Amino acid sequence: MASSERDTHENRTVIQEFILVGFSYLAEMQSLVFLLFLATYIVTLLGNFLIILLIKLSPSLHTPMYFFLVNLSFLDICFTTSVVPQMLVHLLVKHKSISIAGCAAQLYAYAIVGVTECCLLASMAYDRYVAICHPLHYTTIMSGRKCVSLAAASWITSISVQLIQVTWIFTMPFCGSNLIDHFFCDFAPLAKLACADTSKNEILIMVVTVLFIMGPFLLIILSYINIMCTIFKLPSAEGRRKAFSTCSSHLMVVMLFYGTILLTYLRPKSRHTPEGDKVLSLMYTAITPALNPLIYTLRNKEVKGAFRKAVKGISIP
Repeated sequence: MASSERDTHENRTVIQEFILVGFSYLAEMQSLVFLLFLATYIVTLLGNFLIILLIKLSPSLHTPMYFFLVNLSFLDICFTTSVVPQMLVHLLVKHKSISIAGCAAQLYAYAIVGVTECCLLASMAYDRYVAICHPLHYTTIMSGRKCVSLAAASWITSISVQLIQVTWIFTMPFCGSNLIDHFFCDFAPLAKLACADTSKNEILIMVVTVLFIMGPFLLIILSYINIMCTIFKLPSAEGRRKAFSTCSSHLMVVMLFYGTILLTYLRPKSRHTPEGDKVLSLMYTAITPALNPLIYTLRNKEVKGAFRKAVKGISIP
């Protein structure tokens, strides 16, 4: 019996690299997809760098809300950069390989930044809650130290959790097929290639999802329930409009980001298809980071005002 198990183990082909199937099924259309997402990636970088630069150069925007927005823009740059550049390369080459070390590095970056963004969006919701529900105490509660602490806690929590989760999945042996039916290294496609019992790892993924993705989401919902209750109590329609306008951009960003994240990770397994997973993943790794700067500039008078001042300053000889 022991000899048979040893022979079976020896006959397994240990994986040295993975092949990311990605969008191979699109054949000749991959060039068009490359151009589309190259443009999207450039827009993401330019838009988010512009937001960071505007806030840094505009003293009127040196407030807690825009401190968190700078952090969000930085996270969006990191999030999309952890996935999109390699996807673009693979759209142009036939051999779409990635080393195990490269796959691990990509998953570390993607997972850490993703959970950090969830926590940061909750911090931004808390900031809006204090601003609208406790305006007289806003500057006291949302001090510079408090803002830095919330941002740092988001990073520390995410790094601590994802170091454990990602390291665990890469301690499992991978053998047999090395095809990952995705355009980047993600937990579920990797778990399918493991030649070991992944039930405990799946439980860990679910626990992390509930605590560090759904947890911040529930805090955001609670914040907005309190915000809406306060807004509806305001006596004038103009006051209600102004109060809601201060948090509408954040609410749209949350809906975009969490809508696709929750569809991806909380759908029943029977509803998952490789093509559907890829489309949803594109939404939160490529599309949402490109839309966030547009949402915050088109719907925010202060940012638009700072942009006009910057343009005038450049145009004046």
